[in-house]
Amino acid sequence: MELELYGADDKFYSKLDQEDALLGSYPVDDGCRVHVIDHSGVRLGEYEDVSKVEKFEISSEAYDRRQNTVRSFMKRSKVGPYNEELRAQREAEAAQRLSEEKAQASAISVGSRCEVQAPGQSLRRGTVMYVGLTDFKPGYWVGVRYDEPLGKNDGSVDGKRYFECQPKYGAFVKPALVTVGDFPEEDYGLDEM
Repeated sequence: MELELYGADDKFYSKLDQEDALLGSYPVDDGCRVHVIDHSGVRLGEYEDVSKVEKFEISSEAYDRRQNTVRSFMKRSKVGPYNEELRAQREAEAAQRLSEEKAQASAISVGSRCEVQAPGQSLRRGTVMYVGLTDFKPGYWVGVRYDEPLGKNDGSVDGKRYFECQPKYGAFVKPALVTVGDFPEEDYGLDEM
């Protein structure tokens, strides 16, 4: 490669051809640019399509037979997914969380009026339309039809319908964020205009 220094006015200053010289030893100023001339013969964009790059592949069984690999180190050291105690602890915590969510969800019935207080969002009122497990994420979820278009969906997620409502009126929230009670729809007086 050749390196050339150009000024702010695109005027050629000099070649940067001294291997041991620092950039400050050249007449570099604000607005200057370094122009690179590549003589390697590589075409522009030649390696942008990674499907054309030959890759080394190995089966999982062959990788397991090797001794000096990250996987064998992790197994020997019992770290990451190979730490049985940590995995058992996480599974117990997940089961405890699921049990707590189930208890919270059992206190919420479909058709009830509710308020939803999600962190960082304003208080929202709506009607409970769904309570239970979902396919899109683990745990118990409460489907709410908001009184205003403050939601994210129409009661369906990833093509599966959980309840019916207008677009942008539906949302799924964790049971801990839902308070069931006598929360009438707020009238903002918009119908009178």
